[in-house]
Amino acid sequence: MQNNLLIDFGGIFSKLWGSMGLPQGTWQNYVMLLISFVLFFLAIVKKYEPMLLLPIAFGMFLINLPGAERILWGVYPEGSEAYDEVTNRGLLWYLYYGVDKVIYPPLIFLGIGAMTDFGPLIANPKSMLIGAGAQLGVFVALFGAILLGFSGAESAAIAIIAGADGPTAIYVSKMLAENLVPTIAIAAYSYMALIPAIQKPVMRLLTTKKERAIRMKPLRQVSKVEKVIFPIVVTLIVGLLLPDAIPLVGMLMLGNLFRESGVVDRLSSQAQNGLINTITIFLGIAVGCKAKGEIFLTVQTLGILAIGILSFYCATIGGILTAKIMCKLSKGKINPLIGSAGVSAVPMAARISEDVGRETDPSNHLLMHAMGPNVAGVIGSALAAGMLLAIFG
Repeated sequence: MQNNLLIDFGGIFSKLWGSMGLPQGTWQNYVMLLISFVLFFLAIVKKYEPMLLLPIAFGMFLINLPGAERILWGVYPEGSEAYDEVTNRGLLWYLYYGVDKVIYPPLIFLGIGAMTDFGPLIANPKSMLIGAGAQLGVFVALFGAILLGFSGAESAAIAIIAGADGPTAIYVSKMLAENLVPTIAIAAYSYMALIPAIQKPVMRLLTTKKERAIRMKPLRQVSKVEKVIFPIVVTLIVGLLLPDAIPLVGMLMLGNLFRESGVVDRLSSQAQNGLINTITIFLGIAVGCKAKGEIFLTVQTLGILAIGILSFYCATIGGILTAKIMCKLSKGKINPLIGSAGVSAVPMAARISEDVGRETDPSNHLLMHAMGPNVAGVIGSALAAGMLLAIFG
């Protein structure tokens, strides 16, 4: 009897030890946990885009807890006794479904459209040139990835990191290179969070003090009719010329139409508050939970991260150089600092143009002027995504 009790206790402790995470962990798990702590620091202490970075960091943290994947993800090896295609799915599997079926990115664009005033772009259509110039980073990343040995489709997915638009990066990578979604998404969102650190030194380097002090004339008042017609016309043109971009551009313009029509205030409010906040939580956790150590810690990942940071710098440079050319042609009427806002990160990139301009002249306000290129960057990145999908899809 006593021996049987000892054997039973031994089996209990053995089973308990086997269910713990400690014996199941790998060095990759612990490295990724450290990386998640760095992201926590950047989100909470440094306040670098915390609404995106915090849920991504926590998703990464959860999935790399040794032994947690089986419970949180719930995917068992096919053929095993526990495998069941329908019932054995965990919370994170269901959250990731919105990424897997590319549901979240268009819904994020719906919210962005409802939150954003397109008036500065309509008032100054030449801002589209700056948004186009900032797409230089996409082409640099595309050819850089090809040179590193990635396939055409993989290179196209990596290239969209330069658009500084997380939802677009997820959308394109899911369509063209599903295996790279976690790396591309985390690179895109991490670099978006670090835009102030990336852009400000480049802006100061490429512009003179005299250029940074340029005061721009107030933008003209845009009528309600123009604001209502704009999203409809853009959707029509994009749909006819580049239908691959419609899921993103269409939702962006629908959100803006909610905002500007003035007849669906409840829908507009929901899109720019409850909906986009909820989807941001789901999207962040879903992206982070795919950053498993054994997948993420590879030479390939390091190559993608290197291409991503280079492309962000090139996108900023492309926008600023385009704005500098426009400054020369306009005989000093355009402040080149608004060129950095040609990337898609709305409205963060526009605020950086404002911040750097006020360093030279505290009474000089560039925010509204920078919003034109910033909105153009959103549209430009979606169009670039549609073009890459049309060519490589």
